Amino acid sequence: MSEGITMFVMETHNWGKTAKFLQRMGFSLDFETDHSSGQLSNGDGPPVFVVEVPESQEPKTALVVAVPSESVDTGLDVLTPFEDTHYGTREMTVRDPDGRTWVLRAAS
Repeated sequence: MSEGITMFVMETHNWGKTAKFLQRMGFSLDFETDHSSGQLSNGDGPPVFVVEVPESQEPKTALVVAVPSESVDTGLDVLTPFEDTHYGTREMTVRDPDGRTWVLRAAS
């Protein structure tokens, strides 16, 4: 059972242009990192985390869903099992029936 969408992750080829685009749509910059990424938010909805990727990489998007533990339905199409991230969480990536990726973040 999920605890809901906690974040939307958007890859881009140009962090600055994408951040400005979102700000023109009413999003506020929460923070910017020193490696071409940052978080923006608007109202009570989940934040958008934007990260720049190389031109050679196709930009993807992912919804991050909080789950109460690492016990999830074994029938999911798992792309990567739960693993520690460099930013201090444990996450798993799954694919839905239409090929979109979802990130499941274990509650700490």
